Amino acid sequence: MANLASIQQPVAREMREFQGHFKEAMRTSVPLLDHITRYIVRSKGKQMRPLLVYLSASASGGTQERTHIAATLIELLHTATLVHDDVVDAAETRRGFLSISALWKSKIAVLVGDYLLSRGLLISMENDGVDLLRITSKAVEAMSEGELLQIEKARRLDITEEVYYEIIRRKTASLIAACCAAGAASAGADPDRVELMRSFGEEMGIAFQIKDDLLDFAPSSVTGKPTGGDVKERKMTLPLIHTLQSLSKLQRRSLVRGIKRSKDNPSEAQRIMGTILEGPGMAYAESKMKAHRDRAVALLEPLNDGAAKTALIDLVDFTISRKK
Repeated sequence: MANLASIQQPVAREMREFQGHFKEAMRTSVPLLDHITRYIVRSKGKQMRPLLVYLSASASGGTQERTHIAATLIELLHTATLVHDDVVDAAETRRGFLSISALWKSKIAVLVGDYLLSRGLLISMENDGVDLLRITSKAVEAMSEGELLQIEKARRLDITEEVYYEIIRRKTASLIAACCAAGAASAGADPDRVELMRSFGEEMGIAFQIKDDLLDFAPSSVTGKPTGGDVKERKMTLPLIHTLQSLSKLQRRSLVRGIKRSKDNPSEAQRIMGTILEGPGMAYAESKMKAHRDRAVALLEPLNDGAAKTALIDLVDFTISRKK
């Protein structure tokens, strides 16, 4: 399987240039804010979303100056949502770094997230990027809806597989879809190509989220995250949903009661984890993840063969094969 460095190769120059564009976008004359934004730049992760923007543009006519605007806009909005998410979740860390809310408290973190959102809006408007802003704004709207839908359903633990897909399509896949659509749009692609790339990103995003569901059951020594965190937070993931569907009514009630008690009861959480790991849910989720991977790859069939197309396929495979 290709590694991330080889996947980035077709757009390596653009990715290097992106670092400068992103740093410039975060620059501010307010000392505290400038200190925080420099911390954010240092703690950035794999930057898969800008990579998707550049690869999608490269596969849809070639990267342009507007592609830097698209990648910067996407990363600003994505970073803002992560900062806000850490406040909502009271998260202490993010990718091994202390979160903004842990270091500077929630009020400052919310304001920093708002600042990043406003920078994205201004940069797109100042650079004739209304079409890019439209694509990304729809994604932010969908992400908010997905988060609220998940919170609503977590209270009752009555989520169906259909509702699960609706949640992850909005909460996770919408932003990945926006990366691909914005990349294609920045390259001057026609509406059909933009929509094709959006659909590709959506399928990839669904596969990405199902992989996250599966990783919740992997040892924390491998993922770097606590095992069973989704269960304790009452997140209805695909392995859990399918396991519940396979149980008798009495067994289902017992498992649901256990989920409600699992947050402060390690032995109960362990029992639930064992039930899911021994049941059919894991294999079922794995098969669904691979099906969405295949749909994503099939959507790329009309694209001209080349390094960017190959890298997009490799990136999908990297996504579903990752260990954390």
